[in-house]
Amino acid sequence: MEWYSSIFELIDMRSFSNLWFWIALAVFWSSASHWVLGIPFDMVQRARRVGGQAELDLEIIARVNVNRLLYIGRVSGIWLLGFACFLLSGLVVLGFWYRMEFAQAVLFLMLPMTLVSAMSLATARRIEQQAASGEALRRILARHRFFTQVIGMISIFFTALWGMYQNLTIGVLGH
Repeated sequence: MEWYSSIFELIDMRSFSNLWFWIALAVFWSSASHWVLGIPFDMVQRARRVGGQAELDLEIIARVNVNRLLYIGRVSGIWLLGFACFLLSGLVVLGFWYRMEFAQAVLFLMLPMTLVSAMSLATARRIEQQAASGEALRRILARHRFFTQVIGMISIFFTALWGMYQNLTIGVLGH
């Protein structure tokens, strides 16, 4: 039964003491800051450097993704909001009332990403209203990426604080 205990050590449900949680957190926020409204940020940089076809490609993919986000928001936005509130409140209850560390970890991932999603919808509306293209579009996307990174840094900081607190509390109290 050595392999059985090794597997359960590898996928431990005590998230904050698990290396895989921290790797997933880093990949999660790295991906979130790279994909701005579903557009890889290297396209924005290439459009700024090269112009021409790269700029046109950026404008086309931005228009497609902005229209997609706004359509989803207009058609099922209220249902998505309700589901997100249900999910987040469920995670709060499971995580902090019932003290399930896994629910706390998922909450620390999903709550800030909810803010990024709301910010993405607002950015998509702004791009549509301004009919942004060229330099204005690149500036809006860069600003969105910057604030996504700020939210990610704050999220990682508070997740690390809470994780250290959990690990020290569980280590001291022996839960």
